[in-house]
Amino acid sequence: MNKLKVLTNGIIKENPIFVLLLGMCPTLGTTTSAENGLGMGLATAFVLVCSNAVISLVKGYIPDQVRIPALIIIIASLATVVQLFMNAFLPGLYASLGLFIPLIAVNCIVMARGESFAAKNKLLPSILDGLGTGLGFTLALTSLGIVREFLGTGRTFNFPLYAEDLGSLIFVLAPGAFIALGYMIAIVNRFQKA
Repeated sequence: MNKLKVLTNGIIKENPIFVLLLGMCPTLGTTTSAENGLGMGLATAFVLVCSNAVISLVKGYIPDQVRIPALIIIIASLATVVQLFMNAFLPGLYASLGLFIPLIAVNCIVMARGESFAAKNKLLPSILDGLGTGLGFTLALTSLGIVREFLGTGRTFNFPLYAEDLGSLIFVLAPGAFIALGYMIAIVNRFQKA
């Protein structure tokens, strides 16, 4: 198995947001700013890497009848660790992301990679798959957050680029998430077909 291909697959070819269209709830709900997108992406990437590693290590000990509940417990435990860490050390980001942090436990991206890849592969490829998918997710959320924040408030990572009153409020609201994401998906599809 080509380790570089496993790592880059989730970033480019099978990007969970721009290509597979998975994880739309946190994508649309947390990308009002670049900082929020980056924070949510890194939190999910951490859970992806760690859950893939644990699932890969214990896959032989889990009976088929309880495989899905066991995966959920592993992922939920790691999501709880992230939630507690963010609440303790990043309270502003924790307050901003709110309910989306514990929802990492049932994120379809994390569940899918654990079930379809980590449960069938060895430790190192599973870690690389989680890292690649997590980086792809983080890249997508951060770039969408940059676009929405820039168009809506004239800022990027809270750094002013133009006067806020020139921004379009729709981009920091829910309809703006759909509009920006739609255009970004179209751009990615265009480049992948070229």
